[in-house]
Amino acid sequence: MTSSLPEIQITHHARATRLRLRVEPTQIRLTVPKFCSKKQIQAFLNESEQWMRETWQKQQEKMGEIHRVLPTELKLFNLLQPIQIHYVTQKQSYIYHSAQQILLVSDRQPEQYLKAFVIAYAKQHLPAYLEQVSREIGLKYACCSIRQPKTRWGSCSAKHDIMLNSGLALFPQEITRYVCVHELAHTVYFDHSPHFWAKVAEHDSNFKQHRHTLKTTALPFWWFSS
Repeated sequence: MTSSLPEIQITHHARATRLRLRVEPTQIRLTVPKFCSKKQIQAFLNESEQWMRETWQKQQEKMGEIHRVLPTELKLFNLLQPIQIHYVTQKQSYIYHSAQQILLVSDRQPEQYLKAFVIAYAKQHLPAYLEQVSREIGLKYACCSIRQPKTRWGSCSAKHDIMLNSGLALFPQEITRYVCVHELAHTVYFDHSPHFWAKVAEHDSNFKQHRHTLKTTALPFWWFSS
């Protein structure tokens, strides 16, 4: 089984003399010398990918010995009440009764089917939520895609196409909103300059706390099922 990697937290440090990777149970951190180029960082990450995957999986397995219990409810970003989950023998991978907020998951491969449901839910609801936030804060974008990237929660292209990670559906709405605001702010400032962060703060005064939560919260073990 191959584990997907979480978003890699990159920190530029004036005193750092070399690139340094740390794999922790809830995050992967990369410390970078101040004048290291993006090309050098990407090359280093490419070289280290297998080691990162193996180390991350070992960390998850250690955590899993304690926490590897399938959930009986699922909290999603835009629902006031959690969805109740029942694991049953059925042909379909999952059946969602939205009116009752009940999810029936096949007991054949429950981890994979649970993840498949969240991805489908994210593809249905995250684009509409991004559109809502876009209207609220008055920043327009071109189009929205929902994917499962290994190292990013979102991205914004030079053409203002925004990508959101489907895993955002598993976070509280204020965290998902922060990522939407962050990517929409890139339609104005295509960098992480003080002007960019001021624009983010304009529309999310608690963005630092939301960013910290995003960095330190681990996705559930079943999200990393192949």
